[in-house]
Amino acid sequence: MNKNAIKRYAIWARNELIDRVSHRAAVYGITDEDHGDMNADSVNGSILTVTEKRQRQALIRKVNAQGYQIVMEEVAFTWFNRFAALRSMEVNGYLPSHVRVFTNDEGEFKPQILTEAIHLEPDGLDKGKVFALEKANQREDLFKYLLITQCNALSSILPGLFQKIDDYTELLLPDFLLREGSVIQQMVELIPEEDWTDQVQIIGWLYQYYNTEPKDKVFGRKSGEKIKTEEIPAATQLFTPDWIVRYMVENSLGRLYVEREMANVKCETEEERPAAQKQIADRMGWQYYLPEAPQEPEVREKLNELGKNLPTPHSPLPTR
Repeated sequence: MNKNAIKRYAIWARNELIDRVSHRAAVYGITDEDHGDMNADSVNGSILTVTEKRQRQALIRKVNAQGYQIVMEEVAFTWFNRFAALRSMEVNGYLPSHVRVFTNDEGEFKPQILTEAIHLEPDGLDKGKVFALEKANQREDLFKYLLITQCNALSSILPGLFQKIDDYTELLLPDFLLREGSVIQQMVELIPEEDWTDQVQIIGWLYQYYNTEPKDKVFGRKSGEKIKTEEIPAATQLFTPDWIVRYMVENSLGRLYVEREMANVKCETEEERPAAQKQIADRMGWQYYLPEAPQEPEVREKLNELGKNLPTPHSPLPTR
């Protein structure tokens, strides 16, 4: 896994998405300096549809309540999260339609979802709109529509990740996603497809590296300077690699299991115990278990006494 490539992409993607999301907000007359008129029927010379007006009003309320920058970063991360999930799902064959969203079967940045648009049947798809966009050769608009429809269709099986998109999140979906250099194109081109098959690792590193700059900002504060509530996750939510998790589990719960199994193993000397423990760990397929060192007789006696309280294979776990 090329973690350097993943890091470069994630740091760049965060800033790119915040910039693109902010640009979309500006299209609807919402900036850091001016949050706009909530009751406007038109913005920048364009008449708002009923849906756009409702979504824009929701966005203005959100910005007024939480602040412009926080909302832009929140929406940027929402789309980053969904793009990463969709990429992982298409590579690993998890999409119910088995139609790739960002690439073709050869892994090229040629979305299969576009070439198969008229044959798709996800919930909520308006075939008339698909035909109209195809006839007008509006590929960017068609791709955005299919992307939103795909996310909504996945909400029934992954509601925590793909909530129904019918609010300002849809309004702020970045433009020009099919162009060279877009967030999606760079994700496809910079991160090898095989890296996406290690799903826990790729998602974990993407999230951690996405927060590199916010984390550095928190750690770079002067001593005693107050950290804002919204800054805490970037500094504390760090990805734990798979091998560390296995090491911790094998040498905590795993050690209890080994000690229980050792009650059925006869060792003539203290020096034989580590080899016997390792045999048990090897039988379980554990790679990171560390057998204990030989102990003095009085220490071993105490450990054996404590071991009598461990659950037996058929005894219930102790309750408080």
